[in-house]
Formats: sequence, C-alpha cells, structure tokens
Amino acid sequence: MKVTLTINKSIPENAAFYYEQAKRAKKKTSGAKEAIEKTKKEIKRLETTKEYEEKKKESKKKIIVKREWYEKFHWFTSSDGFLCIGGKDATSNEVVVKKHVEKDDLVFHTQMPGSPFFVIKADKPIPKETKEEAAIATASYSKAWKLGIGSTEVFSFTKEQITKASKKGSFFVHGKRDYYNVELKLAIGNNNKIIGGPVSAIEKQTKNFIIIKPGHQKSSDIAKTIQKKLTGDIEQIQKFIPSGKTSISKN
Repeated sequence: MKVTLTINKSIPENAAFYYEQAKRAKKKTSGAKEAIEKTKKEIKRLETTKEYEEKKKESKKKIIVKREWYEKFHWFTSSDGFLCIGGKDATSNEVVVKKHVEKDDLVFHTQMPGSPFFVIKADKPIPKETKEEAAIATASYSKAWKLGIGSTEVFSFTKEQITKASKKGSFFVHGKRDYYNVELKLAIGNNNKIIGGPVSAIEKQTKNFIIIKPGHQKSSDIAKTIQKKLTGDIEQIQKFIPSGKTSISKN
C-alpha cells in the first residue's frame, strides 16, 4: 500500500492525518458490514414471509372432490348395489319425484307430513333387502326421528300411481301399496369418503361405521363424536344425520 506524505506537514501531523483516515475507513467498513447484515436479515425475512404466504395459500386451497348429482339429496347405495335417493324438503321432494322417478323405479313415503319421497333407481328386479333398506331410510329421514319414534310404517308404489297435488312437494298416490314396518336406525361410515344409510347397506361397504338412532343429543354434538371416531369432513357427516335429537347405538 502506498502512502503519500505531505511535505509541509511534520511526520506526527502526517501520522495523525492517516490515523483519522484509517478510523473513517474502519467506520465505513463497519457500517458496510452492518448494512450487509441488515440486508441479509431482510432478505431472509422476506423469503420466510413469502414461504409463509405460499403455504397459507396452499392450505386454503380445498381439494376439489367430484360430487355426484344425487349427493344434493339424501342418498345411499343399497346392499344389493342400487342407488337410493330421497328429498330433503318440499322442493327437493318435488325434484326427486318429477325429475328422477322412472318407469322401473320404486317410490317410498310415509303418511307423516314432511316425509321424504325415497326412490330406488332400478334397471332390474329389486331384491327384498333393498326395499327394506329404502323403507328404513324413508322412515329415518321423516319427522318420526325428530319426534323420537323408534319405528314407523312406510309404503311403496310406482311412478304410474303418482298424481301431482297442488301443494309444493306433495303428491297423491293411487292404487295398491306395499307396507313396511321398520325401525329407525342408520349407520354413518367412512370408506375413503363419508357415507350413510341403513346399517345393512353401510356394513357391506365398510367396517368403519357408527350406528345412530333417535335419542337425546344435538346432531351437531353427535357429528363431532362421529368425526373423532371416523375422521372425515364434519359437514358431510352432518348431512347423513336426520333432523332432531340423536344417540349413538351400540348395536
């Protein structure tokens, strides 16, 4: 390193000058180092924030699960593999009967006001067990559950026997009917998705299920208990629990 001396200054004065210069340079270096450290910390903070925001966005992204058309109704797959759908209110009852009942289908209902119309979608003869399961579902999603009734009567009929009534979601049924006296009891299970329906139907599809019946607990509390045991989406679990107080059954 070259050092230039000023001839009109003494050696001590030259030394003092360079000492001050050295101090300034050291201060600048220290400041530069401090600035670099601050910059590094800021970059790290921004990277962390960016990563956090990206993770946050990812967590908000819902897994898109394809929903079938019938999942907006009450539904289950019978132990014989038949799709069964039922209305949830007057509007969906009307949609089920007017839009989804076809020639070979069988329709179920109760005499109780507010009962759902349940339909077995059929392209072949319907076995006795499936008919009984549809009757159980019809009874369980009727007002009988809310009233705490353990069993009730359900009847079945065909498309040709139905005439539209003036009241929304209501229909007249003519001719011969088949009757079923069934117990109100359902199962909710998880076979990689939440399913629900009569016990005999659900136990054919998964070993991971819980049985429910009319009881004394809020449906929201029952849903939380079921979620802890089965896992799965609590909203989907809630969809399979009938309106009214409920209990978990041991058998």
